[in-house]
Amino acid sequence: MTAPDFTGLKALFINATLKKSPETSNTQGLIDASAAIMTKHGVSVDEFRAVDHDLATGVYPDMREHGWESDAWPKLWPRVRDADILVLAGPIWLGDNSSVMKLVIERLYAMSGELNDKGQYAYYGRAAGCLITGNEDGIKHCASNVLYSLQHLGYAVPPNADAGWIGEAGPGPSYLDEGSGGPENDFTNRNTTFMTWNLMHLASMLKAAGGFPAYGNSRKEWDAGARFDFENPEYRS
Repeated sequence: MTAPDFTGLKALFINATLKKSPETSNTQGLIDASAAIMTKHGVSVDEFRAVDHDLATGVYPDMREHGWESDAWPKLWPRVRDADILVLAGPIWLGDNSSVMKLVIERLYAMSGELNDKGQYAYYGRAAGCLITGNEDGIKHCASNVLYSLQHLGYAVPPNADAGWIGEAGPGPSYLDEGSGGPENDFTNRNTTFMTWNLMHLASMLKAAGGFPAYGNSRKEWDAGARFDFENPEYRS
């Protein structure tokens, strides 16, 4: 069986670690594993650590218009907008996603009102998934929050769209620490691989189809009065 070629697809990994570069990020280890598969099959991979950028807190496209002196999001936005695949990756703290992950999701939400050339929400026609690391329980909880947020914004989420690794509960070795067993963990490696391939397959299908059909989901048409067969019961009484 010949592996598909995904040349032409663009992927973006956003690392929501709390550690600024060049400090070692364990989450980066899982990102590298997924990105290596994508690169091998023609995907153009981009990535950044959100904490390395001066991101303002808020849900508006440019928070400089709302009292903040600086905001790096407007410069980062084109990299998000141009990606066919988005992977949000981050650590578990106190059983939940990192504060940086929450910030990234809020900034993604800030652009959810933007429309594509079909009048759909801007994230339509793109695939998304997530990677989670840590040494405490919470992979599924964190992933469910991230994946719900991404699909609500308009991303398409394929099957098995999350993967993660956790060590023993409590203080202990992290993913990239010597002897952690993380890079050798078959469950994590399988899930990471399946997630990566499913993201590439879905993104490729969406791109070949020109995204989602616009009938029934165009915000532009809805605002212009189209109702796509919706009937309010009050109108029939």
